[in-house]
Amino acid sequence: MATTLEDRWAQFFRYGPYLMLGLATLTGAATADLLMSRREVYVAGVLLLASLALQVWWTLAVPRLSAAGSAAGPTPEPLGAACAGSVIGVRGLPEGTRAGRVYFWLRTALAFVLTWLNPFFAIYASLGYFEAARLLPPRAARAGLVVTAVTLAGSQSGGLPPPSPTSWVAFGVLFLLNTTLAVVMAHLETKESEKNAERAENIAALEKALAENAVLHAQLIVQAREAGVADERRRLAAEIHDTIAQGLTGIIAQLQVVASTTDPDLAREHLDRAQGLARQSLGEARRSVHNLSPAALEEDTLPEALKTTVAEWSERTGVAVQFTVTGTEEPLHEEVAATLLRIAQEALANTGKHARATRAGVTLSFMGDEVTLDVRDDGHGFDPLAVAPRNGTGGFGLDGMRARAERVAGAVAVESEPGQGTAISARVPLVRHD
Repeated sequence: MATTLEDRWAQFFRYGPYLMLGLATLTGAATADLLMSRREVYVAGVLLLASLALQVWWTLAVPRLSAAGSAAGPTPEPLGAACAGSVIGVRGLPEGTRAGRVYFWLRTALAFVLTWLNPFFAIYASLGYFEAARLLPPRAARAGLVVTAVTLAGSQSGGLPPPSPTSWVAFGVLFLLNTTLAVVMAHLETKESEKNAERAENIAALEKALAENAVLHAQLIVQAREAGVADERRRLAAEIHDTIAQGLTGIIAQLQVVASTTDPDLAREHLDRAQGLARQSLGEARRSVHNLSPAALEEDTLPEALKTTVAEWSERTGVAVQFTVTGTEEPLHEEVAATLLRIAQEALANTGKHARATRAGVTLSFMGDEVTLDVRDDGHGFDPLAVAPRNGTGGFGLDGMRARAERVAGAVAVESEPGQGTAISARVPLVRHD
């Protein structure tokens, strides 16, 4: 397994104190004859043994305290330090525990006294820069940094206490320099910790937003599916009404004539018509299920299909119809052509069932970027405001015509008065066939 930077810092905090204590001991021993008396050498030896014992205790105490800390809950984040190590944070170290505070202050005191005896023991004392913020609360950490700065400034100025006024001046300057560096680094590291915390919060918020978006997306999919099902139901309802229902109405009308006549030839003629209507209705039903264009548009353009439809309706109902095309004929998109043909069929079916008209007119007009279809009759007429929607489905009669036009961004207008006939006008965009 690859060693991470966090693992390396953990190894440093575990074994680094021994290395630095050993290096300080070797350097102090090499300079003992120059800087220390025999008595100071003995005292330093005792303090070194105490420091080594403290480090051994701490090394053994860390795993136990870490396990206890893990059982009690997460350890606090470092709040500032004068080194990159405290920024990283170390796994498995008892930050903020009472044992950590005791260890830090004992080690700092031992290092301070050793540095007083020999300035080179400041090598060991410099550990305070690395561990103050990791082991102490925020205010105590600043005090720990100041004490460490005093120890290092004393070593750098020639030893503690400074032997001369010049050394005192140098000590003051070096102390300010060490303290400033420690405080600045602590401040920067605190800001970095705040940024990391803010970044973690932003990531958590983003993950929450993504989860909410996933839920919303799932809801939208369900709603879209339900809307698609409802739209398909409306389409089939409109197709059944505009094709099968009209065909069945025509068949019933033809059979009524057969039932009321004694002329075999006339009966045969109406039976043939009924049979033709049945076949036509069956074909339209199949096409409606598969969402195909009307059969009349398979081979013919819209004007030709309308002309045929108008002629068949006129022959079946006995109502005289005039069909007119105005403007320059354009090849229309299949959906637009099917919409206008279905609207014409529905308007004529309504005229045949309700208007009791003697004449009717159908006009298809190509008007630049629009196509209009006008169906007029001289029947009894009606009040359009008095006609209520049928169950709100939009799939029958006038509502069906309006719904069909709206699907292709069009509109249907109805003008009628009782005794004044009816005019239905459908206006849709002129979308050319690819």
